[in-house]
Amino acid sequence: MLLQVTEVEYLDGYRLEIHFNDESVKEVDLADELYGDVFERLRDKSRFRQVVVNPETNTIEWPNGADLAPEYLHKIGKDVEQAA
Repeated sequence: MLLQVTEVEYLDGYRLEIHFNDESVKEVDLADELYGDVFERLRDKSRFRQVVVNPETNTIEWPNGADLAPEYLHKIGKDVEQAA
């Protein structure tokens, strides 16, 4: 199965809660990942909060075109316990 992001929610700082199509939910802190021309602009939290799921690429994306692979997000994320 190809891993895809199905939902994203901004938490605080540079943390996101990300839902995947394998039914896992991860908390991902991107504070240490925001470097380079495209990602440094996202250090402005008002820009960082604009994250959405791109339905064409099935991953998170920002209006400036920055995105990250679902596999990478899944790998660096910490499992979130879900209420039954």
